[in-house]
Amino acid sequence: MFNHKFGIEIEFTGITREKAAKVIANFLGGTVTNVGDYYDTKKITALDGRVWKIMSDGSINCQQKYGRGRDVATKDYSCELVSPILTYRKDIKTVQELVRKLRKAGAFANDSCGIHIHLDNEGHTPRSVRNFVNIIASKNDLFYKALQIPEKRMEYCKKMDAILVEK
Repeated sequence: MFNHKFGIEIEFTGITREKAAKVIANFLGGTVTNVGDYYDTKKITALDGRVWKIMSDGSINCQQKYGRGRDVATKDYSCELVSPILTYRKDIKTVQELVRKLRKAGAFANDSCGIHIHLDNEGHTPRSVRNFVNIIASKNDLFYKALQIPEKRMEYCKKMDAILVEK
């Protein structure tokens, strides 16, 4: 498990994509390139050659801090961090420290933000995939309760598809 590859997408607000990209580049010793696409993607190329991205996400309720409160912010405050391919042993400390650096810079997650983890299928068999699907499906309600997912996020945070489980 610790050697399986994964990718992570972390949604947040509180700082602009420009600032987030600079924080990440400073931490990774990398460079920032503006892609110039619809998502206003900032590509951060780390010293090891891997590419991290900061891009906008239309589902984020953009906010910024003022004093001890929060106020509505422009779409520049819609941030999604997209990682390159990672492994737990090599990269989890980097991900944790990146989150700490972003939070220190003013980033935060509100109830419109989420996290997505993409798991590599290498080394899995049809049986192991079936077992994984069944475990997730059987624990759906527990996950939703533990994570306190608001009803309005259900459009984006869907439970395991019953048809998939049946097939």
